[in-house]
Order: sequence, then structure tokens, then C-alpha cells
Amino acid sequence: MADERSELERRMTQAAEAGDFELAAQLRDRLKALGGETAFTRPVPGEPMGIGADTQAMTPPKGWVAPKKPDPMTRGHKGRGGRGR
Repeated sequence: MADERSELERRMTQAAEAGDFELAAQLRDRLKALGGETAFTRPVPGEPMGIGADTQAMTPPKGWVAPKKPDPMTRGHKGRGGRGR
């Protein structure tokens, strides 16, 4: 089974280098049917793709406090206009 697997991987790599991506995909699918991972994998739907596609954690730093939200009615506004007249 290891010989068959290495032969399929060799043929798949040769097909990909030659630009025959359909044959490479067929060989990849045959390798997956045998079980295990290959060098060529299909992306999972919904996963980010490309360089730098790792998802970043969106958590604030320790001790960070959100700023006070502004008053939508501009109460206390001392500039020109507004309700402070």
C-alpha cells in the first residue's frame, strides 16, 4: 500500500508540474480514498485562503477600557451651532 501511495504521489506531482491539473486532481482524490493526507489538499469552504489568511483574535489588550460614547444630541457642546446656544 505504501508503494501504491508513493507511486500515486509521484504521478500527481509530475502531472501538476506538467500543468495537467485535472489528472493531478484525480490522483489526489484517489490518494484521499486510500486515506491520509497529501501534499495537495482542497480548501475547506468558508476558510480564508491565500498568504496571510490566518484569522486574528479580536480581543482588546488586558486593562483596556472602551472610550465613553459621545452624546448623540451634542449636549454640552460649546462650539458654533449645536444645542449649546
